[in-house]
Amino acid sequence: MCGITGIYKFNPDAKADVNILETMAEGIAHRGPDDAAYVVLDNLGLGFKRLSIIDLAHGQQPFYNRDESVVTICNGEIYNYKELRKELIDKGYHFKTHCDVEVIVHMYDEYGIDFINRLNGQFAFCIFDKAKKELFLARDQFGICPVFYTIADNSLIFGSEIKAIIRHPCVKREVNLTALDQLFSFPGIVSPTTFFKNIISIKPGHFLRVKDGNLSDHQYWDLNYPIDSAVCHCKPESYYIDQIEDLLINSVKYRLNADVPVGFYLSGGLDSSLVGAVMKKVNPDSQYKSFSIGYPRVEDSEHDERKYQRLMARNLDSIHNEIEFDWLKVADLLKDAIYHSEGALKESYNTCSLALSKAVRNSNVKVILSGEGSDEFFGGYVGYKFDVQRRMQNTDKTLEEMLEDQQRKKLWGDPNFFYEINHVEFKDTTRALYSDKLNKVYNDFECLGRLEIDKSKLNGRHPFHKRSYLDLKLRLSDHLISDHADRVNYANSVEGRYPFLDINLIEFVKTIHPEIKLKGLVEKYILKEVGKRYIPSDITDRQKFSWIAPGSHQLLNNNIEWVNDMLSYDRIKRQGYFNPDTIERLKKRYSAPNFKLNLPYDSDLLMIVLTFNIFLEVFDMPDFA
Repeated sequence: MCGITGIYKFNPDAKADVNILETMAEGIAHRGPDDAAYVVLDNLGLGFKRLSIIDLAHGQQPFYNRDESVVTICNGEIYNYKELRKELIDKGYHFKTHCDVEVIVHMYDEYGIDFINRLNGQFAFCIFDKAKKELFLARDQFGICPVFYTIADNSLIFGSEIKAIIRHPCVKREVNLTALDQLFSFPGIVSPTTFFKNIISIKPGHFLRVKDGNLSDHQYWDLNYPIDSAVCHCKPESYYIDQIEDLLINSVKYRLNADVPVGFYLSGGLDSSLVGAVMKKVNPDSQYKSFSIGYPRVEDSEHDERKYQRLMARNLDSIHNEIEFDWLKVADLLKDAIYHSEGALKESYNTCSLALSKAVRNSNVKVILSGEGSDEFFGGYVGYKFDVQRRMQNTDKTLEEMLEDQQRKKLWGDPNFFYEINHVEFKDTTRALYSDKLNKVYNDFECLGRLEIDKSKLNGRHPFHKRSYLDLKLRLSDHLISDHADRVNYANSVEGRYPFLDINLIEFVKTIHPEIKLKGLVEKYILKEVGKRYIPSDITDRQKFSWIAPGSHQLLNNNIEWVNDMLSYDRIKRQGYFNPDTIERLKKRYSAPNFKLNLPYDSDLLMIVLTFNIFLEVFDMPDFA
């Protein structure tokens, strides 16, 4: 819906600088090109860039309560606002607009900050209570909407993107090495970590409370699976199929509420196809625009999904938009992808997403529905199958395997739970990549001992639920929904909405026994049964397909000048983050004839190095001294 930013000076006699506020907001103008507002309330300054979606004429922020003692700005959508609005009107509250966000300030008036547990939506908001001199910054349950902050100039400085924060003249740009180590070790970086030292990402399901210059972090929601022995397996499959369908229909209805055109992404897989089909069921007379990406160089291979995309588009009678993409466009868009992601990346897929969101915007569509969030809760990744197979194995362990068990015990509280990689073994790889200077301070930034995961939510849980919890924390919130979705959609002023990430749907899904989700080792079994009511068997019967974006070896082999410069021996040595000799060996290996990574199981190490170096350049970050 927009971009927010603000300055809260801890000295109550100080005054926020509106010129700095405007400069910060301009850094995120792409999030809200339709309108702008700035307000200074003594030591608090708020900036707002609007992408108009609901109540186009009257939805300008900030919003105030009845006596203007409480003010709020919000990025996002409150999907159940109509129900909340009716409840508040019945209690005597008056509304000035039909904008969904206006309910926030009145809900706070009525219930205090605990009202946040009543919200169904995607949001990041700031509330300032003048009477109590309290400020709150909050992020939705799944982290769909980002919000960041730092402390500088005796002030809290915050924004929807880091680009706003670093425009403040007192904010220093320094690399957070823990983020780099996380990117090598996990699917992505993990809140509160960012690639910028001392700039903090508020964690999903958390809010920050600021009073008298003191900051405190509070968790209001977490994914809390039942203890393994308490998981219910007592209802017929039809019950779960019906409930999922009903909840998904309601979720889609919520997310179709807009005063601007709405479309959907169509990958050709189960999730996006089901979202599109439910959209058609909800509004059978509407003809929505669908958007997909295809790869002309691999037209007849298993890596091109256009035949499934076209099949589903015909089935739904959508106005289909197909974007052709190859590695040449990866090279063209990679720097833009890093700018909008605000950090290094493990793969180039964000370039494809940028092309998609640009096509959406060029088609006069402002809101796009997408299928993210299904795999993490219904068991869509191959790791869920591997967990079952590992439990059937009973072999003697080597010394190296026992060391890995000890590391897993520290990370997940379970020596037998494997997630992604063997961390002890992989640490040797990362340390070989790091420069001698980095290795000397390795213990000051290594990520395994600094991972903020609540192991109490893993203890005693079924392995399926352990993986689902970790996929939410380590893969979905700060990677797939953040740099991979929010940032690339808003780069082209498009709002993404995710029907599978509906709080009511997820609270139900967490009660379903894993054996129903992964019945007979069929990934997302119960969701496929829902899908069979809507979409062709050619799609529901497909095995899960892991799409692979063009890798660093393709960029290397086509001798792109700026890529060669980014990875040159002299640049690597001057920057001081990586070992130039190791990078040279890696380049030689990746450039070998017929070289191919076994993705997604292998990490594209050189892509991380390349995109990190782009990050250093794009954001004018210092070399490591």
